Amino acid sequence: MENTKYELLESDTVIAPNGTRLFRIRALVAIAALGVNAGDLGGYIEKDTNLSQSGDAWVSGNARVSGNAQVSGNALVSGNALVYGDALVSDNAEVYGDARVSGDARVYGDALVSDNARVSGNARVSGDARVYGDALVSGNAEVELSIHIGWHSHVGSENGTLTWFRSANGISVNRGCFNGTLDEFRSAVQKTHGDSVTAQEYGHLIAFIELRSSQWVPAAEKVA
Repeated sequence: MENTKYELLESDTVIAPNGTRLFRIRALVAIAALGVNAGDLGGYIEKDTNLSQSGDAWVSGNARVSGNAQVSGNALVSGNALVYGDALVSDNAEVYGDARVSGDARVYGDALVSDNARVSGNARVSGDARVYGDALVSGNAEVELSIHIGWHSHVGSENGTLTWFRSANGISVNRGCFNGTLDEFRSAVQKTHGDSVTAQEYGHLIAFIELRSSQWVPAAEKVA
């Protein structure tokens, strides 16, 4: 692909944890929408298929894009964010902070993923959705609106983060090593914690999740 928007710098590289060499990029033209001038340095990518040479898509700061991941449209990946695997960040989406997008995940529309959030698997985050904090979104997630996701931190015996989100399976939950449906989580809590205070805490959270998710439009009813 002809370099029209940026070039890879052979003299400025980093090595990813898997041993892959990544190259810092340098703008060849101005990207006015982002305040990028010709000659400005960006983040790191593995190859030019990771970042579109068209549109205003950009990788900045110490952000890194590798593998078969793609950043296109007007998307921005910045800060210390990592996008890898077969992930796609497109349209006007932004991934920043220490966020990670991996696997076959798709972040598009006007979606934002930030802080320490993780989006992986076949997850789809789109529309005006905001995923941040310590949220973990994975599996077959279908998050299009902010109401489609939520999380509570410092819960349970390990003071961890409980994340719930809309998926093709209804309501999915991530908590520590647990990934499954809300009903499966309810059963796991009963089996592991019985009638303890921890179980009661989770019971209240489960009730809240059910109330919150009652406002969702089921994924199967979405208009194509």
